[in-house]
Amino acid sequence: MSVAVELKDVHKRFGRTEIIRGANLAVNAGERVAIIGPNGAGKSTLFNLISGRFPPSSGQILLHGERIDGLPPYEVNRRGLARSFQVSNLFGRLSVFENLRCAVLWSLGYRYAFWRFLAGAKDANDRTEEVMKMIRLDKRRDVPALNLTYAEQRALEIGVTIAGGAKVILLDEPTAGMSRSETTRFVQLIREVTEGRTLLTVEHDMGVVFGLADRIAVLVYGEVIAFDTPEKVRADPRVQEAYLGSVLAEAGH
Repeated sequence: MSVAVELKDVHKRFGRTEIIRGANLAVNAGERVAIIGPNGAGKSTLFNLISGRFPPSSGQILLHGERIDGLPPYEVNRRGLARSFQVSNLFGRLSVFENLRCAVLWSLGYRYAFWRFLAGAKDANDRTEEVMKMIRLDKRRDVPALNLTYAEQRALEIGVTIAGGAKVILLDEPTAGMSRSETTRFVQLIREVTEGRTLLTVEHDMGVVFGLADRIAVLVYGEVIAFDTPEKVRADPRVQEAYLGSVLAEAGH
């Protein structure tokens, strides 16, 4: 099985403060991996390093075997990695269809001149319709993004993320702020749209983590202290001591 994303002894310092301290991780192609850990563990920083928002202070980050550490986010994206953020990055006044089409057009090479080609961009329009149905927003096609429900906005964000055909998807707190019923439906949607893709997600909801992830990486003080199946991570004494025991106790597990 090929490795999609690999971190080799990755460090990140801000001034004298070291946030990521020698992180090592190898995520297989097609695998769903959840990154968990206490607040301040460095989860968001790790995502920022992988997606190119921050360069590492040292170490290597590889995407499908090629180094991407130090590349700007748009270059990382061109190599097949896309990220959805905690904070919405949708165009609020554009419709569902228009938001998705912007992402599709960019990925197909229309760039900033794509307005000239909209009438004849059948490939882009077909792909947009396909993604819109995939995320179950085809009946909301012409609704401005700002008028969608919160759960629908998150679904649209995932649609924008996958619209360009990225093979590696990073989702940052995808179910934050959702009700239990919304979360259940959304986890099923994530499963469907990431089928055949590699997924890395940061998530605090342990029900989501144990229901979605093939493997779980536990980050504590900038180090990956465990990386295994949900069952083995749940039973790991180091994880229980550092993080998981208290979280599961609070959740009533």
